[in-house]
Amino acid sequence: MSVATQTLAPPSRTLMFLEGRAISELGAFLGALPLLSLAPRGDGHPVLVLPGLVASDTSTRPLRTFLRNRGYVVSGWRQGRNLGLRHGVQDAMVDLVQELNDTHGRKVSLVGWSLGGLYARQLAKMMPGRVRSVITLGSPFASGPKATNAWRVYEIASGRRADEEDARFGGALSSTPPVPTTAIFSRTDGICAWQGCMEKTSATSESIEVESSHCGMGHHPAVVYAVADRLAQPEGEWAPFDRSGWRGLVYPNPHR
Repeated sequence: MSVATQTLAPPSRTLMFLEGRAISELGAFLGALPLLSLAPRGDGHPVLVLPGLVASDTSTRPLRTFLRNRGYVVSGWRQGRNLGLRHGVQDAMVDLVQELNDTHGRKVSLVGWSLGGLYARQLAKMMPGRVRSVITLGSPFASGPKATNAWRVYEIASGRRADEEDARFGGALSSTPPVPTTAIFSRTDGICAWQGCMEKTSATSESIEVESSHCGMGHHPAVVYAVADRLAQPEGEWAPFDRSGWRGLVYPNPHR
């Protein structure tokens, strides 16, 4: 049975309680900046970073600032708090991808945290000619909404049912985008069942496991390094994440 068809339970209350470590993970990110400066530099292509549920561009500022310092043209999503697919949200994201692509004359990489990662996948399916790659951070695309501890919040914030999919927004969530795709997940995620955040392995898709909370994933040092590593690959020359050497100590085999 595939992950997409499994009935997954949401993370335990213990893991939810441990989400408080997101604060210490931000401190770890700041302390690790000298080491993170060793991450590969980018080639200047545009990167759009999409926040999670009820979060705004403020939540992604550490990641965006780091990526900007690595040589990318980085944008937030510019729509305030992410309250789900309310009227106009989808069109605004499509317009922003088009704007970044047209302005810089290069395909756009999409990095999405949690719900933002679901948006990133669907945008890539709708606009493969404008999207270079997709990276999701703890995004539950391969499971039902009730495999998360946030589905009620989504329904209240968006005014939509959590299991409501709009076929006009890229089709099925679980289908892999037609561009290089990386799913970063954590088995200790306290919000989303980790099994539903894993991508099917193929010639252009992969999963990377980290030891992180859900709420700290956007600034966790291991996540930030992995994002920088994936974005730095030359266009058209995508290869799976290399876990050899020291990386094997930080990034376990996700299929173990």
